[in-house]
This record gives sequence, structure tokens and C-alpha cells, in this order.
Amino acid sequence: MVAKIKKGDRVVVLAGKSKGHRGDVLKVFPKTNRVLVQGANKVKRHQKQTMQSQGGIVEQEASLHVSNVAHIDPKDDRPVRVGIKTLEDGRKVRFAKRSGEVIDA
Repeated sequence: MVAKIKKGDRVVVLAGKSKGHRGDVLKVFPKTNRVLVQGANKVKRHQKQTMQSQGGIVEQEASLHVSNVAHIDPKDDRPVRVGIKTLEDGRKVRFAKRSGEVIDA
């Protein structure tokens, strides 16, 4: 099966406090249907001091639900829905539904 959003994809946030933010997907959590987007949904965590890191208030990204992000069309740089099609050689690839552009190389 081919996932619609993968690590490294360029996405835009559709809802929430980071609405409109564009960034790359850092991590995908398939079991909970969530993604981590670079620079989006920033939260502050109180971190206890350890031997490796300094304590204090640390700002980091929190995960977003997959339904709140959309893939960015490689052709016209707008949010687009992603479909899956099978090529002649039997490979399954993702494609942008508006432009028909293949996302996977």
C-alpha cells in the first residue's frame, strides 16, 4: 500500500493555529494518522535538566492530524488532493489530482 503523505513531502497546514504554514514532513505516525511538520504547531515544553541537555522551556513541533494538511502541487504550488495510480510497469505512484503530475519519481 502507498501512503498519501510521506516523510519529506512539502505540505500546507489547512486548519489550526498554524493555518497556511508550509513546511516539510519530518515524521509520519501511521498508527495514529498524525504527521510532524517542520515549523508548524509549535508548543512549549518544560524540560527537566539531564546530563546531556540543559533544562528550561523548550519550543518544539507537535503533531498534526493528517486531515489538517494538504500536499502542495509540484506544478502550480497550490494545495492539492493526492491519488494513487498504477503505472504500466506495475509500480504504484502518487499523483496530484488537479494537474495529474506524478509526485513519486
